[in-house]
Amino acid sequence: MDVDLKIGEEFKMARYIDAKCRLCRREGVKLYLKGKRCESEKCPMSKNIQAPGQHGLSRKPLSEYGRQLREKQKAKRLYGVLERQFRNYVRESLKTKGVSGNLLIQKLESRLDNMVYRGGFAVSRAQARQNVRRGLFSINDKKATIPSMQVKVGDIIKPTAFEKIHLREAFVMPDWLEANLKEKSLKYVRFPAEDDLQERIDIQSIIEFYSR
Repeated sequence: MDVDLKIGEEFKMARYIDAKCRLCRREGVKLYLKGKRCESEKCPMSKNIQAPGQHGLSRKPLSEYGRQLREKQKAKRLYGVLERQFRNYVRESLKTKGVSGNLLIQKLESRLDNMVYRGGFAVSRAQARQNVRRGLFSINDKKATIPSMQVKVGDIIKPTAFEKIHLREAFVMPDWLEANLKEKSLKYVRFPAEDDLQERIDIQSIIEFYSR
């Protein structure tokens, strides 16, 4: 098999390439994966919350394991993280001294692509990842091109080409980030905790899922 073709097939297998709205329907909640569309009447979740499939999957009461699994899947899809990396985040959180749930939140929220999204520099995390890879952002005046890069408290994120950025409208910036409108930059001022999450995620269920 041609090497380039093989690599391309593996890359497709490593990321989700189907309709993103199916993910929201599967979890039964909006994951805001498509920016403005998720806020509009065009969002399928505004019309149909039936699970994907020919006849829709029945939403029977879940077992404890099933509930934990769904919370894990929801968080993975929300942040756009693959299973191996997500599992590593949890394992590192369990090994580190402190509250495992808060440590996991810190790892997820401290990703550069998430920071770009939370700061309003992208309409979705997918767009944030794309723009980071294109070299449109810097950390402390050094170009950063790795979406999963962990930003540290005190770091300053700034667009390298502001005119190429599609700003997110009508959003609430978390108070653990600080915007400098004059400099068009974002500062990471403190670690977030579970109470700071803007989405409803049962972090403890995720920790328990991987602690089995």
